[in-house]
Amino acid sequence: MAHPAAPDQERASNRPVRIGVTGIGIMGSNHARVLAELPGAELVAVADPDQAQAQRVANFLGCKAVGDHRELLALGLDAVVVAAPTHLHHSIALDVIAAGCSVLVEKPVASTTEEGREIVAAAHDKGVTLMIGHVERFNPAVRAIKDAIRDENLLSIAITRVGPFPPRMSNVGVVIDLAVHDIDLIRWFTGSDILEVQPQTRAAIAEREDIALLQFRTATGALAHINTNWLTPFKARTVHVATSKKYVIGDLLTRQVTEHFDYRPDGSYSTRHLPVAYAEPLRAELENFLSAVRTGRPPEVTGEEGVASLEIAMACLPGATASSRGSSTKRRAVG
Repeated sequence: MAHPAAPDQERASNRPVRIGVTGIGIMGSNHARVLAELPGAELVAVADPDQAQAQRVANFLGCKAVGDHRELLALGLDAVVVAAPTHLHHSIALDVIAAGCSVLVEKPVASTTEEGREIVAAAHDKGVTLMIGHVERFNPAVRAIKDAIRDENLLSIAITRVGPFPPRMSNVGVVIDLAVHDIDLIRWFTGSDILEVQPQTRAAIAEREDIALLQFRTATGALAHINTNWLTPFKARTVHVATSKKYVIGDLLTRQVTEHFDYRPDGSYSTRHLPVAYAEPLRAELENFLSAVRTGRPPEVTGEEGVASLEIAMACLPGATASSRGSSTKRRAVG
């Protein structure tokens, strides 16, 4: 099994990174599709207990189909993407790491922060790359927002992420499935920790929470709000950021970003539409992962960052103690 090269050193061999995907649902199938097209990657096999589904994807992409991650590891891989259900992340990731393979774990990193920390510790001890799949960081609209507010005094962030109920979802609620994306973005935009959490959640039609209104205060003093649910009949993904000098609005679906600035005493202001690159977020994420595997440099979303965002999300869940909603993480979202 290949290990990451020393920092800033390219892997001695020019051969492609041999990689597999375990968990071939919607997200895993997309990972496999992109990897099959990426220069520098060799998609060796896909794994899923649903052999018919795995075989369909394998036939389409021209790779092997196997039943589980252990069969993947027997093929001599350099890296594995874990896109299995969340409750399986811990056990699969530990097996992959023990085999000396680098791993990209879909968000959230695990079912609990304790499991997440175990994954991080194992990757560190084994010397392999660990990346968490917070793909929204690679959305070109999110990148444009980040560039627009860089070095600004951030005052508030409001994020809406709503849509219809996903029939596939069974083992987590809307906070872990959706809001964890935006918790990560808040930490990344502000470059600081979330210190205060004020959540309101409700299970309206599902067993777990399907509505969440979450408020935060970051270490930099910025206030943040997330509105998320599975009750809206259409998808909406918007970000509003207020700074001391500008107001930035981004639509993450249409990828339109607008900046309002130059406020004047008569109430007028200037507006401009910001350029947004054309790129598939998942492709950019996987390119970043492959680069980290080859060079040994940290990926854009580290295991520690994945655990920090999960910890905040867990503090928003019904039944979380008041103490868990205070300052419990001391990790900066970098970049």
